[in-house]
Amino acid sequence: MNDNRMPGGSISMMPFAEPGPELFRHFGHPGFRTGQEDVVRAVLAGRDVLAVMPTGSGKSIGYQLPAVLLEGTTLVVSPLISLMKDQVDELLRRGIRAAAIHSGRSHFERGEALRAARAGSLDLLYVAPERFASDSFRDLLAEIPVALFAVDEAHCVSEWGHDFRPDYRTLRAAADRCHRPGGAAGRPPIAAFTATATPEVRTDIVTLLGLTDPAVFVAGFDRPNLYLDVRRVSGEIEKCRLLPGLVGNRRALVYTATRKSAERAAAALQSAGLPAEAYHAGLDEAERTRVQDAFARGTLPAVCATNAFGMGIDRPDVDAVVHFEIPGSLEAYYQEIGRGGRDGRRADTTLLWNYVDVRTREFFIDRDDTELDPRTRNASPDPEQRERKRELDRAKLRRMIAYADATGCLRATLLRYFGEREAPSRCGFCGNCARRAPLGDADLLILRKVLSGIARAGERWGKRKIAAMLIGRLEDLPDSLAGLSTTGILSDLSAKAVESWVEAASGAELLRASDDVYRTLSLTRLGRDVMAGRASAVELTLPPPPESRPPRRKKTAAMTAALMTADAPEEAVVDRLRAWRREEASRRGVPAYVVFHDKTLLAIATARPRTLSALGQISGIGPAKLQAYGAALLEALETEGGRR
Repeated sequence: MNDNRMPGGSISMMPFAEPGPELFRHFGHPGFRTGQEDVVRAVLAGRDVLAVMPTGSGKSIGYQLPAVLLEGTTLVVSPLISLMKDQVDELLRRGIRAAAIHSGRSHFERGEALRAARAGSLDLLYVAPERFASDSFRDLLAEIPVALFAVDEAHCVSEWGHDFRPDYRTLRAAADRCHRPGGAAGRPPIAAFTATATPEVRTDIVTLLGLTDPAVFVAGFDRPNLYLDVRRVSGEIEKCRLLPGLVGNRRALVYTATRKSAERAAAALQSAGLPAEAYHAGLDEAERTRVQDAFARGTLPAVCATNAFGMGIDRPDVDAVVHFEIPGSLEAYYQEIGRGGRDGRRADTTLLWNYVDVRTREFFIDRDDTELDPRTRNASPDPEQRERKRELDRAKLRRMIAYADATGCLRATLLRYFGEREAPSRCGFCGNCARRAPLGDADLLILRKVLSGIARAGERWGKRKIAAMLIGRLEDLPDSLAGLSTTGILSDLSAKAVESWVEAASGAELLRASDDVYRTLSLTRLGRDVMAGRASAVELTLPPPPESRPPRRKKTAAMTAALMTADAPEEAVVDRLRAWRREEASRRGVPAYVVFHDKTLLAIATARPRTLSALGQISGIGPAKLQAYGAALLEALETEGGRR
């Protein structure tokens, strides 16, 4: 037995006083980073452990250092081949005995790794989670003296996690089949590690992995050296115009939702004279390896990639992370921006935000599971389970959209999502904090009208009803809102503008929204002081300049001619469809004609279809527009004034 190992995992049996010297001896680190030492001590004491630590904080030390001190092999479950390869290569370079078993290794190499593990001559054995689906491999576990069963990226066990892997659900049973070195009773301790776990995901990890009285460490999610920003853009043309300035000559990662957008983003940088390459699953393996290795070596400063890239990359000097499209969840976003600034220096993270990109994410959610991701092929064929997973993914996407739309401190929004309720309301180091400005008299008056409207309404309505009441849109407005003294006091603004003011007031903590589905608004103490004039020095992140409600456009010649024909559509129906189009265009940040031309609206108003099939027969409505707008159009036609 190596003199530096601890049989049985008892910290009292350590032959040295502190693990710090062993950290330096084996890994060359002069001291532990925040949170590392407590995790190491708990693992060495034989406790089950759940460690939630930010990306880049050195989670791997939590199982790698104990692995070289404990008798037996530490089995590490890791989901990515590239991540396993990088860690094994680094451990071998340091003289630590490590190997990996995955599909990228030859049959001979896998056999050699298993033989070494059975002989107890490996410190760490990395295994892909899919390997545990093999009966023969599970049988082999009983022959390996396992000191520690470590689960990396443990959020993958939970359906609430952003990267659910069905094979992670087999790990509890797999750990139970392992035996400790020296014939000690019971399964080996389990240590679970993740950077992205909300409180509900943490509960799932403990339950689904069967952790017994675990030591739980949540090191905090804040990465104070990351500058967080969200830039609203009108579309891809503006994205490509902004991207070179956001990347510049820095080492950068640009994350995209699709292969095509990865290539377009790379082309935009190349056109500006900046060296950049695309990386995605559509490239052959040799090309992907070339791009990844060039970035890892530092010879390629910028990569535009889909989300798989970067999981196995640990460059400390990435100082710009740009999201070309919105990610599918805040967990994915946090993990991806966490690849910036690992050296502790400032790194800028920017989300280019256009609501149209949400459609891509919705398409991914609704697409068949096996089309979406080959890693989910073992998912249950039960339609109810699949639909439940989709509902969870839709909920996570809504939370991501809420972050993109937030007017409050972006850091506070992110940290509170991960359970840090006491996060300061202003960090001073994000785009929203930078854009927060004192209100002039005119803006302060608008704000007070908004707050007064919420108070008069009894603080029991959501922002859409409040906005409709304030601008005087009486259709479908409850009687209790239609006759208030505040009804119509902001009739010169659009509903979208008023909703933006509500969001800005919420971001400045003048309002709070309930946690239920209705999101009803109420005033905080500060909000009441502002409304009553007791506080006038107000700062918030202003919405776009107040827009006047669009005047009724003069009818085009085509529209006038159409309305004069015998089978002319009702003018009220046309007006309702145009109002719907105006709101949809505003919401998406595009010109109205991009949604539908007047000619198409007239055809819809004339035919007044009742089904999606009938709507799809109208000229100007192709499959994409039918999918994007069909249900909303039929609803608009069936509302009061549009019904036959």
